[in-house]
Amino acid sequence: MNLKNLRNRLLASMLLGVLVYAGLIAYGDFRKVGESFSDFRWELMPLILLVTCGNYALRFVKWEYYLRQIGVEGLRKWDSFLIYFSGLGMTVTPGKVGEWLKSYLLREVHGTPVTRSAPILLAERLTDSLALLVIAGLGVIFYGHEWWPVVAFIGVVSAVAIAVSRHRPTSLALIAFAGRMPVVRRLAPHFESFYESTYVLMNPAGILLMTALSVSSWFFEVLAFHLTLVGLGVDSSWETLFKAAFILPIATLAAAIAFTPGGLGVAEAGITALTKNLFEDISSSAATLATIVIRIATLWFGVAVGLITFAILMRKLSREGKGLETGEEPPIATIAPAQEG
Repeated sequence: MNLKNLRNRLLASMLLGVLVYAGLIAYGDFRKVGESFSDFRWELMPLILLVTCGNYALRFVKWEYYLRQIGVEGLRKWDSFLIYFSGLGMTVTPGKVGEWLKSYLLREVHGTPVTRSAPILLAERLTDSLALLVIAGLGVIFYGHEWWPVVAFIGVVSAVAIAVSRHRPTSLALIAFAGRMPVVRRLAPHFESFYESTYVLMNPAGILLMTALSVSSWFFEVLAFHLTLVGLGVDSSWETLFKAAFILPIATLAAAIAFTPGGLGVAEAGITALTKNLFEDISSSAATLATIVIRIATLWFGVAVGLITFAILMRKLSREGKGLETGEEPPIATIAPAQEG
């Protein structure tokens, strides 16, 4: 694992984040955003962060389920916890390449081959996308007919991915074809192990179960956005919750297609525009602040938790004489970029 390159990618994404939020605040007018900042009910912020933690807790349950599915045994819960949450610190790396860090750490701690565990990230992104489609579906009907292409595109891609992964002849033919390509030929020995784990994780029952769990986990983020809107003075009602359940998922899905680091730029633009359009009493400056607050709670808070967890795990590995190598890239990281979710 080339930790230096990973750190540079993370810093570049953070710089991009600074530029995105500077532009966002400029759009909302610096002075007016400052006024909205003063008017926001900041006593709700601890509750917003606490609700977000519910999302992280359910995602950890997904991680544990997938580990069992691929036959990982004997991994202590504390180690699994540290590995999973370390990955959160890398969600803003380009293409979420940094999240492959979880597979590398799992190998260092437990000995599980990277190619065996890497498909977990693909399964996580797939079930996240399906969950977002479920949550945002009704909202698209009532609020955003123009968003149907986004929903349809992700739905079709998800269906094709599941169908191909579960049809061995097609998958093996694609693997054989890829193995003859000069660019990826050196990775050919890893393809079979990668595919076998993918086949197990893409079983229909598991997809349905984990999509249902993802709906629950994403609802915590929707609830956090609902609380953010309440902090701006919007009435707490089922209508507000319903609109929040459309705005946040549809903006996240749009960001998934764009493949920007952590959805930066696309998610912020989507949340701000939709919030302003669906809530007549919310100004551009208030919509801007709502976007900043919810992105801090659902993206940057997770990054901070992940980096702290990663530091704890690094100290633990160092004490055990398992310091990470610094010149190796995880082989599977170049096979397929993860979807932003």
